[in-house]
Amino acid sequence: MSDRATNSATNSAIDSAESRIESRVRDGVLEVVLARPAARNAIDTALAVALREALSDTGGVGAVAVLARGEHFCVGGDVRAMAAAADPGTFVTGLAEQFHRSVVALAEGPPVVAGVRGWAAGAGLSLVLAADVVVATEQASFQPGYAGLGVTPDGGLSWSLPRAVGDRRARALLLSNRVVGAAEAQRIGIVDDLVADEELETTVLDVARRLAAGPRRAARATKRLVREGASRPLTAQLAVEAGLIGAHAAAADGQEGIAAFLARRAASFGG
Repeated sequence: MSDRATNSATNSAIDSAESRIESRVRDGVLEVVLARPAARNAIDTALAVALREALSDTGGVGAVAVLARGEHFCVGGDVRAMAAAADPGTFVTGLAEQFHRSVVALAEGPPVVAGVRGWAAGAGLSLVLAADVVVATEQASFQPGYAGLGVTPDGGLSWSLPRAVGDRRARALLLSNRVVGAAEAQRIGIVDDLVADEELETTVLDVARRLAAGPRRAARATKRLVREGASRPLTAQLAVEAGLIGAHAAAADGQEGIAAFLARRAASFGG
């Protein structure tokens, strides 16, 4: 979230030495804001832990919106902290493990909408691709980052990037470490919608609220179907789909959706 919007977007913060993550629930949406703008929201241990804690209980919300303060979404892991570590290998492994808990929480929770301004690089790109819907400004830039540091990806990027852009293109991007502009990112599948800079927060929150108003249990189940479907044969996936659609059709939200369709009115899902 840009500095101009944060006064109205925060009512609680998870603190370490300083606040790294700001969060609140509003209109059924958990708003999570990366709040380390002076470091371009680089992920250090404190931020990774705070993000994990902010995402630890999403059972009562219908969507998550991930935004950032300042001019950049997230430039990845805190390279200065890595360089200062007495044992870089142990430090980076621990940092990745903390961050990975948030990636899992985003994957297994309600629909996630990310809003990107400026740079999303390294683990910042991983965080973007952990979202279900990505909105970016027309000036946003994306870069894998890892090859430039002589390391391999984390944050699930080796899993999520091929699913977004295809296997060959993912390998090309990860190995070349080239910068992808906003228009190309939309064209190849990293970004869903491009907006003017001043429209970013409003657009992200509007999308998140619409998702939160939908059938929440069905939304989580749909995410799981897509995530797990890639590892199943078609016949197995069809069997899972048949069982799930029947269960959800018989549930309260399914009954409401069917009734609303027949009555030609908007459905009012209970979550």
